[in-house]
Amino acid sequence: LKRVAKVPLDVHLMISEPDAYIESFAKAGADMISVHVEVLPRPHRTIQAIKQLGISAGVVLNPSTPVSALEEVAEEVDYVLIMSVNPGFGGQKFIPKSELKIKETRALLDRLGSHAAVEIDGGIDKHNIGKVVSAGTDIVVAGAAVFCGTNPEQATRELKTAAIARGATLSAGPL
Repeated sequence: LKRVAKVPLDVHLMISEPDAYIESFAKAGADMISVHVEVLPRPHRTIQAIKQLGISAGVVLNPSTPVSALEEVAEEVDYVLIMSVNPGFGGQKFIPKSELKIKETRALLDRLGSHAAVEIDGGIDKHNIGKVVSAGTDIVVAGAAVFCGTNPEQATRELKTAAIARGATLSAGPL
């Protein structure tokens, strides 16, 4: 993918022992690697291992994980990925409380002086993208909304239009 990708490769390691795989994904061309804060026995060490490979480091919060779980690493990460569905499979419905979690995450990062971006993944579509952008999301992952329809390019344009209408600045490609 790295040879043909026109956007950064964002790798979300939704696994229980991410440290064992970080180097392999870096060698494969990852530009960003995020790991679940819930499974990290030594989060500082994992974040530093990612950064030492020249890759942006992120941590992930599952829907039931409180924002306070970020406090110890907020100043070290490049981004925080908020799961707005329970991890497991694509096409799930967006959990509405995620909008508040975005705001809480942005507030925590700002309070701690972190410049980390906020990313959202799960159930994003043209009906809720504006809300998550307004809440403080910087990076949006939209899988099913783009790839489960008949026209991925049109779906991407509709998402972009809805996000821009709520103040987003987009930099992820030509669409």
